[in-house]
Amino acid sequence: MMVWISFLIAAILVVYAAIKLNVYGEQISQQTTMSGAMVGGLLIAGATSLPELTTSVTAVYVDNVDIAVGNMLGSNVFNLLILAGVDLYYRKRQAFNLQDSRQHIPSILFGIALTTTVIIAMLIDDSLTIFNIGIEMFILVLLYIISVKLFESEEPDEEILQNDKRLSLNKVIRFFVISAFTVLVAGSVLSITGDIIAEQTGINSSFVGSVLIAASTSLPELVAVIAAYRLANYAIAAGSILGSNLFNLLLLAFTDAFYQKGAILQGVSFSLVTMGVLSLVMMLIMLYVLMRENKPSMIRYTWPTIIIVILYFIVSYLTF
Repeated sequence: MMVWISFLIAAILVVYAAIKLNVYGEQISQQTTMSGAMVGGLLIAGATSLPELTTSVTAVYVDNVDIAVGNMLGSNVFNLLILAGVDLYYRKRQAFNLQDSRQHIPSILFGIALTTTVIIAMLIDDSLTIFNIGIEMFILVLLYIISVKLFESEEPDEEILQNDKRLSLNKVIRFFVISAFTVLVAGSVLSITGDIIAEQTGINSSFVGSVLIAASTSLPELVAVIAAYRLANYAIAAGSILGSNLFNLLLLAFTDAFYQKGAILQGVSFSLVTMGVLSLVMMLIMLYVLMRENKPSMIRYTWPTIIIVILYFIVSYLTF
C-alpha cells in the first residue's frame, strides 16, 4: 500500500511541478523573441518532457529498461491521445482548420523518421555501438538538430510576444529551476516505485512504463493543451505536443548514455515494439489530419481522432 501511495504522491508532485515549468517557460518566452512554433516545440516541450527524462534515467539505474524506454514511447502515444481527445471534445471548432497546419508538418515528418529509427533498432538483434551507445541514438540526435534548425528559421509570432512582466526574468528563471529540481526528485521516486509495483504485482514492466508512468508524466501536456484550446491558441497546443514527442525521442539518447550494458533498445521487451508502431500509426493519422482539405463535414473531421483514441486503448489492453 505504501508503494502505491508513494507512487501517487510522486505523480502529483511531477504534475504540479511540470505545470509550473510550463507556466514559467511561457513567461520566459514572452520576454524574449521566439516564434510560436519554437515556444511550443522547444521551450515548453522541453520543460514538460523533464519528467520523462528523470523517470527514465532512474529506471536505468534500477536496471529496468522496459520502464526506461516504455516511459518515452508511452508518453509519445499518450501525448497524441491528449491532442486527439481534446480536439474531439472541442470538435465543433474544427481547430486544425483554424491554423496554418504547414508549420506542424515538419515536426510530424521528423517524428515519423525518429520513431521509425527506434522501431528498426528494437527489431535488430545486434546493434552497432559507440561508447556503449547504440548507433541509432546518434541518428536520433542528428535528426533532432536538423528539426531544431527548422524551428529557428521561423519568424516570431506577434501573438506570443505579449510582454507579461509581472515577474522579473531573473525570478522566473529561478522558479523555473526550482520546479525542474522538484521534477527531478519526484520523477526519480515515480520510476523507483513503478519498478517495485511491477515486481510486487507481477504486472508487465512494459505496461507500467508505457501506460501508468507515461500517463503520469504526460499530464502536464494535457493541462497545457486544454489551456491552449481554451485560449483558442491551437498552434501552441499542437506545437507543444509534437515538439514534446520529438524531445522525448531525443531523450532516449541521453537515457542510453546512462545505460552501461550496450544499446538500451536491444534489451527491451517486444511489446514495446507494438507501442512504437502505435506511435507511428498515430502520427501518420495526424499527418493526414494536417494535410486534408479544409472544412470537412463533422463526421469526416472527427473519425481520425476517434480512431486514435480507440487504437490507444486496444494496444494498452494488449500490452497489459
